[in-house]
Amino acid sequence: MKIALMDSGNGLLAAAAAVHRMRPDADLVLSAAPGTMPWGPRTPEDVVERALAVARAAAAHRPDALIVACNTASVHALAAIRAELEPGLPVIGTVPAIKPAAAAGGPVAIWATPATTGSPYQRGLIRDFAAGVEVTEIACPGLADAVQWADADAADAAIADAAARTPRNVRAVVLGCTHYELVAERIRAAVQQPSAPPLPLYGSAEAVAAQALRRIGAAPDPDAAPTGGLTVLDAGRESELEPSSLSYPEGRSLLTASPARP
Repeated sequence: MKIALMDSGNGLLAAAAAVHRMRPDADLVLSAAPGTMPWGPRTPEDVVERALAVARAAAAHRPDALIVACNTASVHALAAIRAELEPGLPVIGTVPAIKPAAAAGGPVAIWATPATTGSPYQRGLIRDFAAGVEVTEIACPGLADAVQWADADAADAAIADAAARTPRNVRAVVLGCTHYELVAERIRAAVQQPSAPPLPLYGSAEAVAAQALRRIGAAPDPDAAPTGGLTVLDAGRESELEPSSLSYPEGRSLLTASPARP
């Protein structure tokens, strides 16, 4: 089986690592265009254009399913990607984990890119799944870009800025950008109150990985032989994982466990 994932950049690593944990025998295609980052501040039309290009590059490798491992692309381009590629290729979008976070009770904070924060899409999820729960939307300018390039100082500054705008009484934080899952523990440390219980963070990587397997009729098999291959695409051209990708455990797990195919 072959699972493709697309994102602007390193945001796909968390979901790719989750797919690999569930099915180490699956071939993975990672399609990104980090030179076009960040997508968060771009217009919806620009996001659609760029996301379609990255999706087409992934689809050219004939995967069994495509995960849109990007919240901004899912907000603005998922419909366009599905219209072009389905039903021949199942396309799985990434939805901020607002429903499970709200189910545990509020208050809840949603950290997301400027493009996702306040969008009709995210507001609709809040309306549908967090009615009656106190929800604060926190835009995190610069955080995805800092995570992309593994710029620890810039990431810490962006996290500190977002944490300062996060209500102190929140009981959960939704990571509404897939890049943020790569620095989840640093986010938790910035928001955690000393006297409060451990703060839950809600990402989407595990859920989208499981959904991709369900869409192609496959079950998780974490004990399968690690025979899956790894193809990395940068703006449609075959490449290798960037040094910034390898600064995260999720990226290193793909390099060591999934040998690249010739």
